[in-house]
Parts: sequence; C-alpha cells; structure tokens
Amino acid sequence: MNMADENQGAGTGETPDPTPDPVQGTPTAPPDSALPAWLASLPGWARPYAALSRWDRPIGIWLLALPTLMGLAFTRIHQTGLQPVDALWALAFILGAIVMRGAGCTWNDITDREIDAGVARTAARPLPSRQVSLTQAYLWLGAQLAVAFLIWLFLPVDAKIVALLALPLVGAYPFMKRVTWWPQAWLGATFNWGVFVGAATAGSVTLASVVLWLGLAAWTIAYDTIYALQDREDDELMGVKSTARLFGEQAVLGAFVFHMMAAGLVALAMLSAGAPQLAGLTGLIFLGHGIWQMTRLRASKEREALAMFKSNLWAGIILLAGITLAALLA
Repeated sequence: MNMADENQGAGTGETPDPTPDPVQGTPTAPPDSALPAWLASLPGWARPYAALSRWDRPIGIWLLALPTLMGLAFTRIHQTGLQPVDALWALAFILGAIVMRGAGCTWNDITDREIDAGVARTAARPLPSRQVSLTQAYLWLGAQLAVAFLIWLFLPVDAKIVALLALPLVGAYPFMKRVTWWPQAWLGATFNWGVFVGAATAGSVTLASVVLWLGLAAWTIAYDTIYALQDREDDELMGVKSTARLFGEQAVLGAFVFHMMAAGLVALAMLSAGAPQLAGLTGLIFLGHGIWQMTRLRASKEREALAMFKSNLWAGIILLAGITLAALLA
C-alpha cells in the first residue's frame, strides 16, 4: 500500500463501490482507480490486466520516467549539451517507464495479494477479487518484462549494465514494508535509479549524478510518506510498516524535512555540474512547492493527502525544467 498507484476517494473516509459490469459480472474498475471511465471502456478481458499495471493511474509512470529524463539532461549540462538524439532517448525512457512501472505494480500485487484482500481500498484489485488467477498475473508480468527487454536492447552498453543493477531493488521492494519502517527509502533508491540510466546513456555516471539521485530519493520519501497517510489505519491492522506510521503525528513535518533535503541536494548537484544560478532558482521553486503541500495537508488535517501526492508531478516538472534549461544553456 505504498505509492506507485494513486487512487480516488482515499482520505475521505469513504470507499466507493465499484460499478458492476453487466456483461462480465465483475467490476469495471477497482474503487481506487483514477480513470475508472477509461478503464471501463476497455474490453472486459483487458480491464484486469490494465488495472494490474496501473495504467489507469498514470502519475506513477511519470514519477518513474522523470528521474531518467533528469539524469539524461543533467549529464548534458557538463558534457556536450542537449543533442537531437536525446528526443529518441526520452521517448525510449518514457516507454520503458510505462512497461517497467506496470511490471513493478504487477509484481507488487502478486506479493501483496493477501494484504490487499484485507484492505477496503485494495480488495477489489484483480488478484484479491479473483478477476485474474495467480498464473495469469505471472504470465502478464512476463509479457511486460519481454517488452522491457526489447527496449533495453536499444540502450548503450553502459546503460544496459546500469539498468540491470536495478532489478534486485525492484524485486525486493514489495517485501520492505514487512521488514523495515523505511520502505519509502527503498522505493526512493529504486524509483530514481533511472538517474543513472539516463547518465550512462548521455555519457557517464559521476559523483554529481549520485548527489542528484540522493536528492530525488529524498523527494520520493517525502511524497510516498504523504501517499501512505491514506492507509495508516489499515496498515497498522495488517502489520505493514511505513514512514507515515513511524513519524506518527509529525508525518507531514517529516515529509517536508525530506522535501527540503531534496531541494538542497538537487541544487548542490546542479551547482557541481556548473549551473549555479539555475541551481538556486530551481531549488527555491521546488522548496516553495513543498511548503504549499505542507500547508494544504495541515489545513485539511491530511484529508488532501492524495491530491498533494499527485501534485508532486508538478514538483518533478519543476526539477526537470530547471535541469533541462541548464542543459540547453550549456
């Protein structure tokens, strides 16, 4: 019950009922779908697989793709500047994010199927509601990984190696909420590994790239803590650990502290790459977005957790815009 799959109606104390499908006799969309009408428009056989991949919740795709795009542009700042081929690399990274985020969510649902069955918000997902069998879920996972492999083949050799190093992180992530109070930190390391893939594609991984990765990992801890605010009661009943539970009543403040860390580390990375003015401006605008999130969360008594989580798409766009502008001016 961590990020990578935003929902609708969470944090309101109400769980909407799924709309029955008169043809299939199954829900047209899980109650936590962000695009239920789009999901319901798909053929009945395709809906459970789209739901497994969270295609109806696209923010997770962008939060996975943005670090890769940042890593690509960031490396261009201090090496060659943006190149025409980068448009093709950006397209490949976005397609890869769609497939790998889908595969990661499918794997997460496979490992969490018993936990999901005990939580009202997730009980209607394809596996706990038995819209697909475990075997079908594994086959769907394999199909997505096969597509990801085809994309991987087009990467430069160094980027291929770096991308493969992420697989243990992805495989272990669903189990972290069972063994540590910091699954958000593991997610931060995993979700932002694309920084290194982008850097290796554009040139090479540097110490500045590592600082950028650490900054984005801190950002992930911030926004996934906000996301986990929705599930604290259910997580406690199911024995699921999270930073939202660890920080308790100070969870909003804790998330903001990590947002501040992210602003500082990203600015430091950009400064190291030779973009001092844009480093400060980007960090300040990003920090301002974090202040706005914290203010809204406190004013709403955390009821706007989902909306503030989703707003991190714009926080990521702020960072990408600053880094890309620095690369254009390099």
